[in-house]
Amino acid sequence: MNRIKHSKYRNTGLLFELLIHQITADTMKGDDSPSIALVKKYFVKTELGKEYRLYENIIKSQNLNETKASMIINESLESSKKLNKKSLKSLKYNLIKDIRENYDLDQFFTSKIKNYKQLASLYVLLESANSITMSDPEYITDNKITLLEHITKSEVITEVKESKFKEIEDDKDLRILTYKVLLENFNKKYVGLNNNQKVVLKEFINSMDSSKELKELYNRNVSKIKTLLENEIPKTTDPTTTIKLTELNNLIKESGKNDKVLNEDIVNLLQYYDLTEELQTANKLIKWIIWQTK
Repeated sequence: MNRIKHSKYRNTGLLFELLIHQITADTMKGDDSPSIALVKKYFVKTELGKEYRLYENIIKSQNLNETKASMIINESLESSKKLNKKSLKSLKYNLIKDIRENYDLDQFFTSKIKNYKQLASLYVLLESANSITMSDPEYITDNKITLLEHITKSEVITEVKESKFKEIEDDKDLRILTYKVLLENFNKKYVGLNNNQKVVLKEFINSMDSSKELKELYNRNVSKIKTLLENEIPKTTDPTTTIKLTELNNLIKESGKNDKVLNEDIVNLLQYYDLTEELQTANKLIKWIIWQTK
């Protein structure tokens, strides 16, 4: 009997998550992300976008009883049969081609994606449901159990839990999505993110639709960072460090009237806050050491 093998190159759910991950990575480096255009091209109002909804509908479903979980899986498999298979095949082929033109393909697929196992199991079930050959029942059952266990388990609800895909309509929505993913990833993976950095990301999410609010937010944080530096520089005992910090403080400028707040400006804010926290910690440590040696 037939056993559908998982293909990361044809798994719509995985491809979408990898693109969002890449948008996040590019943004954090201050680069324009080609993945934004790829998401718009291949997932907005396309058959690929319709198939992704099937993946998302299952992955985001949790804490349900087994009956409801089975119904969701079965409905998704039935809905997949209505998709245009020829269009899906063509879109996936061209998407991989475009990814290869913009990124190192092997490197692109090395990113760790949450729910990878569940995405792989759903791919197998979708492909089997649309195959003309009979699939191995035991193999199908194993993959369905993987999804049932995912859907029926309880999970603490986090801030960013709504649908990712339904928001994507234009560039602004893609930027909002990017920052929501940034915030979610930082909160879950980078536990060292300090409170100031978390506040910056949250406020940027809420200000994405207003360039005026973005500029006010950026300038407000620049002013706060400069104040923190000005308070800590006099406490620094190393002359070389003092000179460098003073130069940095002079370089940090508020956004001008005709300036636009860019992705790299956000990254810089996060880095500046990281620096000020390290500086405060170091100065407190030195102060404690001096007190101990008196």
